[in-house]
Amino acid sequence: MPHRTLGPVFAGLRAGLHTLFGALLALVVVRVLLTDGSVLALMLAGLLGVVYLAGLWLARPRLAVVEPTGGISRAGGAWIAALTLVWAALMWFVPEAAYLVFPLFFLYLHLLPGAAGPVAVVATTALTIVAFAVHGGLTVGGVVGPVVGAGVALLIGLGYAALERRAAEREALLAELLATRDRLAAAEREQGVLAERARLAREIHDTVAQGLSSIQMLLHAAERADATGPGIDHVRLARHTAAEGLAETRRFIRELAPPSLDSGLGPALARLADGWGAREGVAVTVTASHDVALPMDAQTALLRIAQGALANTAQHARARRVGIRLEPTGDAVQLEIGDDGAGFDPGDAAGTASGTDSFGLRAMRERVDQLGGRLEVASAPGAGTTIVVTLPEGAP
Repeated sequence: MPHRTLGPVFAGLRAGLHTLFGALLALVVVRVLLTDGSVLALMLAGLLGVVYLAGLWLARPRLAVVEPTGGISRAGGAWIAALTLVWAALMWFVPEAAYLVFPLFFLYLHLLPGAAGPVAVVATTALTIVAFAVHGGLTVGGVVGPVVGAGVALLIGLGYAALERRAAEREALLAELLATRDRLAAAEREQGVLAERARLAREIHDTVAQGLSSIQMLLHAAERADATGPGIDHVRLARHTAAEGLAETRRFIRELAPPSLDSGLGPALARLADGWGAREGVAVTVTASHDVALPMDAQTALLRIAQGALANTAQHARARRVGIRLEPTGDAVQLEIGDDGAGFDPGDAAGTASGTDSFGLRAMRERVDQLGGRLEVASAPGAGTTIVVTLPEGAP
């Protein structure tokens, strides 16, 4: 659903423009009827109304006056030219038709691209002054009136254009916010699924797998203690069955755990860095300790944080080198991702100083907070960016 908060304002302005044009055209018709009743003037007034209504028909979505690229279409150009010619002819017979130039100003400014709109306003203003001079001589009112009207129209037109640009920017920002919200929701769902899978993997490992392993060892001990006993065949069968069950359980655990973490967080970070570096053409060094004791959900969170940091680097940093370091520090584990890119101002809460993805940083911080850790961002414009995540080894 589009969120066009200024839509009613624009609709009101358009309706006001149409009403003004209709009222001024009606004034011209009344003026003709009360004076000479010229049939030609009445025909030109009627033709002007028909041409104007044709423009409203052209403004339908399927017959747009304006091209998607922002320029006026051929049909729109032909319509505005015809409207101007008929108006100029009517003004030759009825001087009051000059007042119709005011709504025409807004049409020129709205439909004609670039400087063509203001040029058309200046040209029609000069034509109006000439018409007034032809009908009643050159007067101060005949000059000042059209000039003031043109000036007001230019100011209002510029304000309208600025308002429309602001509305378009707000729509784009709102669409980006909605898309970001959807991505965050999807990431949270994914994190929830991964956390639950990791929890199940830990539970199965700590209960079923450990129990089957204990049963297998006990049966193996029983088999060695009485290798010729009457029930030795049953003992061997039970041991083999327990071994098969243990192998199947370990397969379940591998399937539940994130595939990229099968061999540990360090190798997963190395694979991530190799793939990202080759894709982005950036040199990446990974220093990862093997003495990292973290549960699976914490390892998954660190891997996702590294992925997010590299995505931000690719999008904003223009870095040539990236370093990833994973190591235990006392009773905690620390992940550091640093680059030599453009950097940004961490104090800029909106993250707009350099286009930094503040939503990505927020998602990282939320992941770290859920695990009781700490996230630090060190950066400055032109000095690169370093993200440090510290998680306690007993992170839930």
